[in-house]
Amino acid sequence: MTMFHREAGVFKTTYAADMALFPLPVARWTVAALAVLFVAIVPLALGEYYLSILNLIFIAVVGALGLNILVGYTGQISIGHGAFMSVGAYTAANLAVKLGLPFWITLPAGGLMAALIGVLVGIPSLRIKGLYLAIATLAGQLIIEWTINHVPAISGGAQASIQVPRPHLLGLTLDSQSRLYFFLLFFAVLAIVATLNLVRSRIGRAFVAVRDQDIAAEIIGINIFRYKLLSFAISSFYAGVCGVLYTYYFGIANYEQFQLIVSIDYLAMIIIGGLGSVLGSIFGAIFVTLLPIVLRLLLESVGSLFFDESDLANVISGTRLAVFGALIIFFLIVEPEGLNRLWRNIRSYFRVWPFSY
Repeated sequence: MTMFHREAGVFKTTYAADMALFPLPVARWTVAALAVLFVAIVPLALGEYYLSILNLIFIAVVGALGLNILVGYTGQISIGHGAFMSVGAYTAANLAVKLGLPFWITLPAGGLMAALIGVLVGIPSLRIKGLYLAIATLAGQLIIEWTINHVPAISGGAQASIQVPRPHLLGLTLDSQSRLYFFLLFFAVLAIVATLNLVRSRIGRAFVAVRDQDIAAEIIGINIFRYKLLSFAISSFYAGVCGVLYTYYFGIANYEQFQLIVSIDYLAMIIIGGLGSVLGSIFGAIFVTLLPIVLRLLLESVGSLFFDESDLANVISGTRLAVFGALIIFFLIVEPEGLNRLWRNIRSYFRVWPFSY
C-alpha cells in the first residue's frame, strides 16, 4: 500500500525542476485535472446562471490576490481597495467610450492608472502603520469616491455611470456568460500564476521581510519605502484590472459598484481565506461570493415564515453584513490563518495516509 500524497522518492536533477511551481507529481496531476474540468467540462455542463456565478468568482479572485499581496504579504492595511477598482473601471470606460479603444489596451491602462493612484495613497505608509494607515487609505477611498462623483469629465455626468460596449475577441462579441467565462478565466489564471511567481521572487521575499520586521529588513539592506510603494502599486494594479473586468462584465461603470462596503468585502475574503496565501485568496473569493447567494436562497425559502415580503429584502441585506462580521471575528479568534489552514490540515493528513505518523 502506498501513501496517497507521496513526497519521498521524488528527486530533482535540474534547477528548473527544483524551482517548478508544482514540484510533486500529485500536484501537477491535480492542476491538469482542474484545467480539463474548467476548460472542457464546466462550460458544457453548466447553464448561464451558474456560469455567471463562476464569472463573478473569477473577477473576485483577481481583486483578492491583489489585496493579499499588500495586506497578507507586506503587512500594509488598506481599506481603499474598492476605490482603486473604481479608478481602473472609469479609466477603461472613458478610453473605450471616448476613444473606442479595445479591451487589450483599456485593461492594462486601467490597471496602470490604479497603480499610480495607489502609489500616491501609499506614500504615507513610510511614516505611519496599523490603524493610522487604515484611516489614511479610508480617506483615499472617500476622496476618490468624491472626485468621481463631482468631476463629470471622469464619471460621465448624471448618476456617474458610463455604458461600456462589450469586449470583442476574434470577431466575437463577449455578450453572454458562456463567452465571458473563458475571457474571465484567462485573467484569473494569469493573476494566480503571476502572484505565485511574485511571492517567491526577490520582490516577494522583500515584502515578507517588511511584514515580519521592517527594522530588521532595513538593516539587511531592503529599501522599506520603495518596497512598500511597490506593494501598493502592484496591489492597486490588480484592483484596477479587477475593476475593468467588473465593468466589462456588467457593461457599465458605476461608482456604487466600488463603495466602502466592497473594500470590506475584499478584506473579508483574505481574512476568511487566509492572509499571506494565494490559495487562501481563492478560497476567500469563492466563499464570500457564494455566501450571499446561499443566504438569499435560504432566507427566501425560510424567511417568508417570519417576515413580510416587503421586509425580506432588508432582512437579507442586513443578515449578509451580520454574517460577514461574525465570520471575520470567528476566523480572527479561532483560525487566524483562515480556510487555507484548514486545507493544509487536510493535506497534511493525506501526506502520511494511511499511516498516522
